[in-house]
This record gives sequence, structure tokens and C-alpha cells, in this order.
Amino acid sequence: MTDLHLPDRRAFLRRTGLAVAAGAVLPPAAFALPAAAEADGDPDALFKAGRFAAAERGYRRRLRAHPRDTRALAQLGYMALLSNRFEEAERQLSKALDLEPGDVASAQRLAECFVRQDRPAQAVPLLKGVDQPREKALTELYSHISGTPWQLRGAHGARVPFAALDPVPAVEASVNGRRGTFWLDTYATLDLSKEMAQEAGLRAVATMSGGVANNQPITISLGILDSFTIGNVEIRNLPVQWSDAQRPPLPDGAPAAGAFGTTIFYHFLTTMDYAGRALILRPRTETAPRARIVDRLPLWLAGDHYPCTLGSLGAHGPRMVTVDTGGIGVALDTTVEIADRAGGITVDRDHPIEQPGGIKLYRITAERISLGRAVGRNLPGHAVDKVFPGFPGPGQSARFGFDLIANFTHEFFKPYAITFDYRSMHLSIARG
Repeated sequence: MTDLHLPDRRAFLRRTGLAVAAGAVLPPAAFALPAAAEADGDPDALFKAGRFAAAERGYRRRLRAHPRDTRALAQLGYMALLSNRFEEAERQLSKALDLEPGDVASAQRLAECFVRQDRPAQAVPLLKGVDQPREKALTELYSHISGTPWQLRGAHGARVPFAALDPVPAVEASVNGRRGTFWLDTYATLDLSKEMAQEAGLRAVATMSGGVANNQPITISLGILDSFTIGNVEIRNLPVQWSDAQRPPLPDGAPAAGAFGTTIFYHFLTTMDYAGRALILRPRTETAPRARIVDRLPLWLAGDHYPCTLGSLGAHGPRMVTVDTGGIGVALDTTVEIADRAGGITVDRDHPIEQPGGIKLYRITAERISLGRAVGRNLPGHAVDKVFPGFPGPGQSARFGFDLIANFTHEFFKPYAITFDYRSMHLSIARG
């Protein structure tokens, strides 16, 4: 079976996402903020280090002195977007664009702000002004959504048993009434197999490149789905994508119908109960259950489907990490440089796994990693000698503007139930 966690796996589950990851170069990961930045309160350095509250205070000081500081406005809007503070995100990003109409990043982020509020029509004029292939495709996609998107019908919630826990969790769901089994992955959007898309009668309204898998270019088709049903919960009129990328088979050898993750999870109070082997969807207006709670951590959303929180490698941290539930056989992704600097992580340098482009992947064992008070010990992982496009976690630093020290994934979460609350922006971790 194809290893879902190596580059081909990411081509399948993540690089075929609506937010296609561009190549990124990992900056040196310092575990402490430079003394000069700490003393001066440099908001750019604070933001890059993931110290958002301190960075926000610094940018507000800048604005008081220079009310037309477009960098400060744009960054305040971006940080508000990361935390789903939509009113402030709209206000600050709009001001930044008024002062600097050519600010592509702010235009993209303001468009994302509207999309997160299920207002894609308002994203269209912003994306039309961005001369990039992905934005052109999304402009077409959102222009074809008529009526109210993301309509929730049927039951208010659902508890759907995992069809499989390994290699990653999977559940049954229906696409326009056609049932199939889908991988669950927080690095996924709603991504169908080409066969499922054909069975469901989907029509492409746009296409875009999805990178390369197995040395072959991937073309992603984008369309509008009438109905996606999980348990007794139905979602109507929602964006969807599909491609002919090779997907790992299910444990019984049958083909998967696709994968879904954060863009679906986002519309509910979603719990992935690993210990109880179930996906639980509740209305967003509810609060996360507090039974057997281990910790409640801050949650940020980068792009449209990259959940971030605070994690530690041994005694180093907490620092920004991503939360990806789709890694086969591992609990942690990082780089060799970060593993060495963190300490307590054994890197098997004697048996590198050669990757395309001269990249080497190493198996690692982490003595202790943690998300707050949720601790994992002696867990397996992967470290790369340099970041390649599609590598999770640390490789997103250049794209998102803040450093990430690691990605926490499948094996770490097995003893727990994890709940994503995108209304209060918290990640709750409970014992199963």
C-alpha cells in the first residue's frame, strides 16, 4: 500500500486541496525569540515567532503613530482572520487594500474571510484582481454557486463510527446519494475520486494544477456538489474537487471514494474520537464536551484547511505546530535541524529514505512531545533534511509568515478524542 505520509501521500491528500501548497523554504527555527526583537517589541519578529498577542500590540502601537501604515493594517487583519474574528479582519484588510490596492496577500485573505463566512460571492471581485491560476479557478468556482451555500439539513448532529482506524481514520458518507468510504484528514478539503465524481454526475466548472504525484502532473477539477451526507446530516450546495490522483486503497483493498477534512469539519463542532473510533458532528453553537478533558488549547486556521495550535518537542515550546490527522504510522513530522535543536529526538541517519530531488527522509523517535497537558512518549515520526513542496508542518513557514516547529499527526492522537471548535477557536483534547 502507498505510504500516505510520504510525498505521494501529500499529493493525494493535501497538495490536491483547494489551497495548493507552493514550494517553501524553511527558515532557521529558533526556539527563543531574538533578544533584540524581544527588547524592541518588533511586531514582525513577534509574529514570525508565533507570538500573536504581543505582535498585535506592536502593530497597534505602530498604527497609533502612523495611521496609514499598510503593513500594520494588513497584519492586524491577517491575525484577526487566523482567529476567525471576521469583523476586524474585514475592517483592517479593507483599509490595507484601500491604501495599497496591489496588496495581493491582503486581497486573498479578505476573500478567504468571506469564504469562511459562507459568502463566496463577495470573494469573487477580490479574486478577479489576483492574476494567479489558483485564484482564477476559484473565481470560476465561486461564481457558479447560486443560492445559499453550505446549507445544513436533516439531523442537527451525527455520530458516525470509523470504518477503519488505520492507516488513518475513515468513515462512510454519501455524495448525491452514492455511498462511499472516505479518509478523514484535517489537511484535506472535500476531495473525491474521479470515479465517485463521475458516478455522482458532477460537472467541472474550472480546473487547476494540483502539483505532481508519481512523477505525473495532477489536474484538479472543481465543481458544485448538490448533496454530501454524513450519518443523518446533509450538507447541500457546497464546493467540491476531484482528480485522477492515485489514492491508497482501504484496508479491505477497496478503493476510497475520496477524503474530507477541515472544510467540512469547520461547519460543525467536530470531534475525532480516536479512542471511541467515531466521528462526531455537533452544531457549531454547542460547546466542546468537558468530560475527561486533558487540555483546551488555542486554535488558529491558516489558509482554508490548515489547523494550527501550540505544541512542544521535549522541553522546547510551546511553539506553533500544525494538526494533521492523516499520517500513517507516525506521530510527528519535523526537520532534522529542528529535531537536533529540540533534543530528545533520535534521528536514524543510517537508513535514509531517498526522495525525489535529492531529499532525504529519516525515521525518528521522540522521547516526549506534547500539546498542552496531552503528552506522547517514545513516538515514531519523520524528519526531512530539507523541506519539499507538500511536506506538512514546518514547510509552511514561508507561506504563512510564522514559524512552525512540527506537525502532530495520527499516532499521537490515538489515546484521545480531539474537538475542533472554529467558533471559539479552541482545540480540546480529552481522554477516550
